[in-house]
Amino acid sequence: MPSAGLAPRRIVQLSALLAMFAAFTAQLAGALLPNVPTFVAASAAGLALDLYLQHKQPGLLSLLGRIRFDVTVRQLLRDMLILVGLLRIDGINPLSEQSPLTIALLGFYLLHFACQAVAVLVRRSRALPIVTRNIDTSALGLVAAPPRILARRPGHRLLTFSVPATAGLLATAATTDAYWGGIGLGLALCLAGAGTIHLGTWLLPGKRPASEQKILEWLDAWLAEYRPTVGMYFSGGTTSAYQANMWLSTLAALDGKPLIVLRERFMVQKIDATDVPIVCIPKVAHLMHLEHSTLKLLLHPANSGKTSQVLRIPSIKHAFINHGESDKLSSCNPYAKAYDEVWVAGAAARERYQLADIGVEDKDVVEVGRPQLAPIRPYAGASTGPYTTVLYAPTWEGWTNDPGNTSVILAGENIVRELLADPKVRLLYKPHPMTGSVDPRAGLANERIKAMIAEANAARGGERPGPEAAAELARRTAELDRLTSTAFRAGADEMERMLLQGAPDTGRAAAVAEATAAWEVAYWASFPDWEHQIITTPRPAIYTCFNQADLLISDVSSVVSDYLTSEKPYAVANTTGLSEEDFRTGFPTVRAATILEPKAKSVPALLESVRHPEKDTLVAARAELKEHLLGPSEPPSLVRFDRAAQALATKADERRARMEARLASEIPGQREADGAEEEAELDASAEDSVNA
Repeated sequence: MPSAGLAPRRIVQLSALLAMFAAFTAQLAGALLPNVPTFVAASAAGLALDLYLQHKQPGLLSLLGRIRFDVTVRQLLRDMLILVGLLRIDGINPLSEQSPLTIALLGFYLLHFACQAVAVLVRRSRALPIVTRNIDTSALGLVAAPPRILARRPGHRLLTFSVPATAGLLATAATTDAYWGGIGLGLALCLAGAGTIHLGTWLLPGKRPASEQKILEWLDAWLAEYRPTVGMYFSGGTTSAYQANMWLSTLAALDGKPLIVLRERFMVQKIDATDVPIVCIPKVAHLMHLEHSTLKLLLHPANSGKTSQVLRIPSIKHAFINHGESDKLSSCNPYAKAYDEVWVAGAAARERYQLADIGVEDKDVVEVGRPQLAPIRPYAGASTGPYTTVLYAPTWEGWTNDPGNTSVILAGENIVRELLADPKVRLLYKPHPMTGSVDPRAGLANERIKAMIAEANAARGGERPGPEAAAELARRTAELDRLTSTAFRAGADEMERMLLQGAPDTGRAAAVAEATAAWEVAYWASFPDWEHQIITTPRPAIYTCFNQADLLISDVSSVVSDYLTSEKPYAVANTTGLSEEDFRTGFPTVRAATILEPKAKSVPALLESVRHPEKDTLVAARAELKEHLLGPSEPPSLVRFDRAAQALATKADERRARMEARLASEIPGQREADGAEEEAELDASAEDSVNA
């Protein structure tokens, strides 16, 4: 399926590439013959095609750049062929007419490179040592970014500013009158010169940002004023932001002054809507400014190579909270012993760490539950509607590429085929966002599953919601987007985004929660209850899908643990090659699950037990396993989480107090030692003076 989907794009790219070389060939032939109509048409077509590709096929242009045939080389080649054509066309004097045009064209290229040099200086000056969100930065005097065509799109700038020059030179070729070439080149020179001067104004004191030292001093002052107590530290790749986003609501609800600390600049915009202040500190040296703040503890939802850098700060306590718990080995990473404490949901995770024997001491494991699971509604009995809603949410293949990690490759199509064969099933398919990122087979299977679902929908029919449902969803989407995102113009850079994303409006968090709830109602109401759905976007969230589902089918992953809070029936695919008995023994989260073999032939019996609860023999097992995995219902998880945060913060305070007391006791002795050393140095100096 992916190859078929990519084929049209590749055909377009190949066609564009052939058209480009055809234009160059025709331009060369028209210049050498000379054939003025062919020459003029090919030159104009080549420039127009390049301009089109700048907007529509940036991937192709990137490939050409890697083989040293970038936009500057292409435009220079076009202009050289135009000059060759002018030499070959009768009626144009090379010395009195073409030489000035050639000199003017060289001047245009000099201005282009000068503008590019200024653009580099401007971009460097606007790369701040920190990036913030939800913080008032008016004291830094930030200004909007320069036009994108001047600062960040040199190829587009060159082609656009070349249009009058090329038009004028081609008019000269057609009329043999150098006047037109002079006008065109004059306009191009004016554009390039004016653009360079305008861009250079961003290097003047009025638009130039504060120095690195001043900005870091501002950061220290802000930290001293805000006085953060608990923070979340996160570093990761472009697809890993979900690991931090799942903890935003919990962080905001803690008793204290929360803060989010990031390390990658792009991640600032990947974090979902929140009122919690965000500070991105890319450099290790600047990260050490947190040591002198009031920050007491940092929560870590994931391990990364940069985690060790913040662990160097002794004044801050660190707790590993993970981004989900499962029976996979990744949930017991030996790196966890680097933290002061490891916070887990329930007793099962504590046991998992002890069985793994990776150096995490039992006294450092704290059971806090899963505060994010509060929105999940409890089981209320079998569905009374005409359809049984099944959520198939497989995990991805993982970095270990173990065939047992994901069911998509070996069992996914069989599971979906069995579900689609039941006319009373509505399927919600929500694959992990990283499916196929390691093993291409998972990506191919994922595409085939989507095709199966689309085909099944096409074969179904029934009444659909009226246009008012779609209109309501569009209205709710627009409202939610307005509250959760900031509209940036195309040329905005990180400084301009930082300027626009200052301190949030009062009450925004409550408004977002209300708008999200309204959007979810509108979303599900916009689809008929008989239609299968493929959900690959962040919205609706997985927990919202839980509330729609009567049954979950998944893999050994945190999805299973989270779903258990509802105590609804669930099934887990066994693609490990283990027997069912060994599978249940090796993975505690599946003890209350129906186990599906790769062929998925037991799906009909599973659906029967969901529709007739009296046939469900795992009700008591799910209730018992829920408490084992997630802890008791009372006190609520958020309360236990907050107590753990306060206890760890107290340990940080106690350490600071001990260090201050130690320093206070050492200072008098150090002063006496320093005084004796200074007196000895003076005596030695006097003795040397006498000897002299």
